[in-house]
Amino acid sequence: MNFDVRDINLAEKGRLRIEWAGRQMPVLKLIKERFLKEKPLAGLRLAACLHVTTETANLMDTLVAGGAEVALCASNPLSTQDDVAASLVTHFNISTFAIKGEDNETYYKHLNSALDIKPHITMDDGADMVSAIHTTRQDLLAGIVGGTEETTTGVIRLKAMAKDGVLKYPIVAVNDALTKHLFDNRYGTGQSTIDGVLRATNILLAGKNFVVCGYGWCGKGLAMRAKGMGARVIVTEINPLVALEATMDGFEIMPISEAARIGHIFVTVTGNKHVIDAEHFKVMLDGAVVANSGHFNVELNIDALEAMAVSKRQVRDFTDEYTLTDGKKIYLLGEGRLINLAAAEGHPACVMDMSFANQALAAEYMSKENSSLKKAVYPVPEHMDREIARLKLASMDIKIDTLTQEQTEYLASWEMGT
Repeated sequence: MNFDVRDINLAEKGRLRIEWAGRQMPVLKLIKERFLKEKPLAGLRLAACLHVTTETANLMDTLVAGGAEVALCASNPLSTQDDVAASLVTHFNISTFAIKGEDNETYYKHLNSALDIKPHITMDDGADMVSAIHTTRQDLLAGIVGGTEETTTGVIRLKAMAKDGVLKYPIVAVNDALTKHLFDNRYGTGQSTIDGVLRATNILLAGKNFVVCGYGWCGKGLAMRAKGMGARVIVTEINPLVALEATMDGFEIMPISEAARIGHIFVTVTGNKHVIDAEHFKVMLDGAVVANSGHFNVELNIDALEAMAVSKRQVRDFTDEYTLTDGKKIYLLGEGRLINLAAAEGHPACVMDMSFANQALAAEYMSKENSSLKKAVYPVPEHMDREIARLKLASMDIKIDTLTQEQTEYLASWEMGT
């Protein structure tokens, strides 16, 4: 078994944390129990490029239970939990290539090491693995039957590939499942981003102007949680419908050029490039805190900030202080990487339970249905989404109503009026 982790001696600490997370993931546990009996992934090789966290470890264990041979690499240089990576190798016998803080060269070396398994199925978080296969590892395409994608950013990239006719195998957009983005993106990102900002800075949010760039599902959750902490939340948007929704939700809307002048804390969650640019850094208040919770750090023009600064120093873990020519200081968190994983532990396990249940079932779906699928991006089947929601409710001991025969017939009829 090949692997590359920071310190294999961290394995026992990782094992205990993986076990703790597993207790909060009852849906994935039920899927694992079925996978152990049915082995739906037997004979398949699966390469995964995901955040190497305790929750991901439980997903990998489930895939192995289903019969798959698995290799895992990190999907972001700062998202790896080194003790988890060590435990995956030691206790789960999974080839893992991930070191927190790895440089760009190591990141892509690890990605290619995972691909050396010659996968039949890929599991991606941001589409870097798919991108590598379509550019530098095209030799693998013949053996791949399909893949899955975890993030909004990745789905955007993959749909662009499909639109241009260059996507070479089918992908299930796990991110678009209701049990994923309604919960993981909103409640998971909302809470874990606040957690990351607070761990990095230990600042009080109450009374601060908290600028949320982007009001998608991640932005909705972040705005909700920041408001709950007493912050004055300002939202920036490009979509008039979404901006109207944010207004109706009680948030103040303004262009980033205006928000940059009054914000105390900025977090980008858009999936786009240079949302906060040089012109915005120039007018920020002294002491402004800037972070990103989108998948890639390109949401912030860090090169521009570096060029504007006369000095830079690390003042706390994951907090870099940039001093500009006028003496003003701007604080960048987590090198602009996902702050919820760079400075904290990512989403709580109970919400990742649904996301990774989708991943496990999507892998099973792809293994069975790939021959009937075109080279396109597909949604998670509705029945799968509903089943995951049903299992989650059952695990929480929550019961709901079912339609009577009369109600079912009424909903199916066009003849019954008032």
